Amino acid sequence: MNSIIELQNISLHRGKTQILKDISWNIKKGAHWALIGPNGAGKTSLLKIISGSLWPSSGKVKILGKEFGKTDLRELKKKIGWVSSFLTEKIPQNEDIIEIIISGKFASFGVYEKITEKDRKKAKGLLKLMDCDYVIGRNFNVISQGEKQKVLIARALMAEPLILLLDEPCIGLDIRARENLLNSISKICRETKTTVIYVMHHIDEVIPQINNALLLKDGRVFMKGKKKDVLSEKNLDTMFN
Repeated sequence: MNSIIELQNISLHRGKTQILKDISWNIKKGAHWALIGPNGAGKTSLLKIISGSLWPSSGKVKILGKEFGKTDLRELKKKIGWVSSFLTEKIPQNEDIIEIIISGKFASFGVYEKITEKDRKKAKGLLKLMDCDYVIGRNFNVISQGEKQKVLIARALMAEPLILLLDEPCIGLDIRARENLLNSISKICRETKTTVIYVMHHIDEVIPQINNALLLKDGRVFMKGKKKDVLSEKNLDTMFN
């Protein structure tokens, strides 16, 4: 399976409003992408379609070789990790960090299955990957915003997803916390088999491991391809007006 995401002429309507318009996007295994666009461009809606959480109004979607309408999306979603700011509100604030990460294995908020020592060891290893193992033993409500984002990413990695969707993970972080988080995301790109799609507003968040970019404007693909070709000053000026 060379292509892990195949979108063909995807459109999405909400009533009379067209949110996404005729989007085609092919992502090969191991190719990390930046998804960039202004507010209201349709970035999160596009992620929801890729994650199997939203059905397009028209077009063909094939994720990890499975075509929408011909596969069990519940099983497919287990192979896709998604980290977004709205998840922070769903996490039990007084819960232990390790248990929060392990809950990602079961795609639940809270652990209702038996936790094994193997699970704990794996969760600690993911925190170490995120350069955040010093928070072990703490509860979620006492760590910083940047540390919370790292915990949520570790939680998403617990199920060993083949695709990791990061929806503006640096939003609300100060410069130091942002740099720290970007370093950890670089490690994920280098050291795991997960394909990363990173949604952002700020071009300076495009880490070296992300070699491809898709620019989204008004629900349409403005430009896509290799980072060096897409992220020119002229293209960005035009897209952001």
